[in-house]
Amino acid sequence: MPFDVRDFPGAPPEDRAAGRQNRRMVAFWLFGVAGMVLIMIVLGGVTRLTGAGLSIMEWAPFRGTLPPMSDAEWQRLFHLYQQIPQYALINEGIGLAGFKQIFWLEWSHRLWGRLIGVAFLGPLIWFWATGRVERRLRPRLLVLFILGGLQGAVGWFMVESGFLPDTTAVSAYRLVVHLALALVLYAALLWTGLTVLRPLPATAATGTVLHRLAGLCCVSVALTMLAGGFVAGTHAGLTYNTFPLMDGRLIPPGYGQLEPLWRNLTENVAAVQFDHRLLATFTVLTAACTLVIGFASQPSLALRRALVAFGIAVLVQYLIGVTTLLLVVPVGLAAMHQAVGTLVLTAAIVLLHTARPARAGQRP
Repeated sequence: MPFDVRDFPGAPPEDRAAGRQNRRMVAFWLFGVAGMVLIMIVLGGVTRLTGAGLSIMEWAPFRGTLPPMSDAEWQRLFHLYQQIPQYALINEGIGLAGFKQIFWLEWSHRLWGRLIGVAFLGPLIWFWATGRVERRLRPRLLVLFILGGLQGAVGWFMVESGFLPDTTAVSAYRLVVHLALALVLYAALLWTGLTVLRPLPATAATGTVLHRLAGLCCVSVALTMLAGGFVAGTHAGLTYNTFPLMDGRLIPPGYGQLEPLWRNLTENVAAVQFDHRLLATFTVLTAACTLVIGFASQPSLALRRALVAFGIAVLVQYLIGVTTLLLVVPVGLAAMHQAVGTLVLTAAIVLLHTARPARAGQRP
């Protein structure tokens, strides 16, 4: 059919929402918001790497939208920062000029979060009011908006942990919770956009091995990224800066030295870094297996592109990770590592969505 009758402006709301043109509008809106979340993840990584995340000691969702507008306000905020251990133990004597440098980075991070909320809520209201959002999609979009607001609260919960006595950084546990929620939000936005854009699967087979492997790749990538969060939270990347061995050994000495044993997974620097390396290598091997099986199945053009994109992303990310480790975590390269990691997750989700099999009664 050369056109979709549901694209006519006079069609009933439900038919209009299901129209091809409106589906594209909603999908690209969701992709745009997901892109903003990706930038937010990278900004968060930079604020952590530079120690700027503790520079603003107030959580003011509305009043904090504007930066300080007077010298008195700058002095007030600087005085607040001087009360926390990070200033006394690391940044004592940086002066107001030095404080402004780290302040602007954290302020930009928080402002970007507010802009994401506006970019999501404004179009959502318009799409909803004009009947361009399918009824089945509305509860999911409301949940996504709530998750976005919750992410802001979790972010402050994380920052608060950096104000405790003798503490110069945030809790690794809270950092990983903050990262995990950001990844859930990002993945949900991306998956919803893909489903709106292509409601029906592209493959006719059901229960394919490739689809299961793509799902395993998504899980593996996500776990590797969360393990990377613990590497960041414990500063584990600043030690054992050799590859592939750690202090000349495959498994570092003292891997299980903490009691109870589970604490080694999140608090033992040697174990945390080793686990991240192990998960990253497992992801590479899983990706290689997925590519071999995928190309052997005579995939469609869309599926071939998804396979190639995922394979390249995984390889590039692994190389960046090793280089970041060997160079002792330079800020720029570490931020790139986090950004490309999110792109690997993106490629894995696109692959999973492209490889999903049709259900009984569906036509691809």
